[in-house]
Amino acid sequence: MHQHVHDVHHFEMGAWLMWLAYIVSVIGSFVGLAAARRSVDARTEGQRQGWLAMSAVAIGGVGIWLMHFIAMLGFAVPGVPLRYDMTWTAGSAVLAIVAVYVGLNVVGKSVVPARLVAGGLITGLAVNAMHYAGMSAIRFQGEIHYDTALVLLSILIAVVAAIVALLFTLILESPVLRLLGGIIMGIAVVGMHYTGMAAVSVTVDQTFPSPDGVEVFSFLFPVFVMGLLGLAVPITVLLISDPDEPASVVVR
Repeated sequence: MHQHVHDVHHFEMGAWLMWLAYIVSVIGSFVGLAAARRSVDARTEGQRQGWLAMSAVAIGGVGIWLMHFIAMLGFAVPGVPLRYDMTWTAGSAVLAIVAVYVGLNVVGKSVVPARLVAGGLITGLAVNAMHYAGMSAIRFQGEIHYDTALVLLSILIAVVAAIVALLFTLILESPVLRLLGGIIMGIAVVGMHYTGMAAVSVTVDQTFPSPDGVEVFSFLFPVFVMGLLGLAVPITVLLISDPDEPASVVVR
């Protein structure tokens, strides 16, 4: 019997990493919520979609996806090398951004409970789908198993939080309250992540071939830089555009 259940570490590099992941998530969520809020007042559909696209990149790409991989730096199976499949890794980023974009479009410009719940459901499930797609990127000599109850809890956390954050986007005029929305969304994304990680158990099987793929460290730095650029664009546009005179962000 080559298989055995193995220890899993979630804070291999210390708890500070969780705080870094949280701060990144709050910043991404805050910028994304600000852009989504601006989309409500856009004068043309092209401008509105431009704001929503920037919002989706900030929330999906930075607030959710980048947060996940920063937190994953702390994930280790002692004595077993972990590698990441880049197709799954990149695919999970696209999934997060596209699903948040769809969720924001479903919510629309005003508070309609059915649309809000539908948008929150899509966005919340996007957070989860991204998480488990990101986990599917992991390659090692063995298999990952999940505790169903904790997986379901992680889905519930993400959906409820997404609904609250989207509601905040529509009703909160002041940046301070929007920051509160970002803080809540950050708590939800990170809470969902670690609930999902608590569901993980690992069996190691030395008969498995050595894993292909790259180490998380080797792709995280370029991704971090891309994440900062992904935030720089909406932040710049938010700063230079007059709220009363919507920015001409046109999606061709």
